[in-house]
Amino acid sequence: MAISIFLTGGTFDKEYDELTGNLFFRDTHVPEMLSMAHTHLDIELRTLMLIDSLDMSEADRLMIADNCAKSPSDEIVITHGTDTMVETARAIAQRVEHKTIVLTGAMIPFRFGSSDGLFNLGSALAFAQILPPGVYIAMNGQYFNWDNCRKNKKLGRFEEIE
Repeated sequence: MAISIFLTGGTFDKEYDELTGNLFFRDTHVPEMLSMAHTHLDIELRTLMLIDSLDMSEADRLMIADNCAKSPSDEIVITHGTDTMVETARAIAQRVEHKTIVLTGAMIPFRFGSSDGLFNLGSALAFAQILPPGVYIAMNGQYFNWDNCRKNKKLGRFEEIE
């Protein structure tokens, strides 16, 4: 069965407007990233939304959880903005069981060339295939249980809660 990848936006898919200096969304970069990675996995891509996670509503989180619950796949990766990734993971964990769901994102947009997004996507796909059912966050080669991590905004990384 295919791994489902649900796209929600975040820094992962942002573009840079050189005239205004603003970041914005045009389309997802995930197909290009999967091509660059030379993956041969059976993947089903679905764009749910392309927004900054700070603009995500509770209704958006419920829609993501609903898509996870209804997906025929037991292995799901979600691209998501890092600022509210834990909140969305909570909404999913409260509503979905018996699936391995991995949220991932990027601190630097893919279009910038030095993004961590490609590595994080690859890690999330690997973790989705080997971790037991549950909800996880995968960033920078590590995975975290959704309810035992946070984004450390000073250091720009995710960490376990002590």
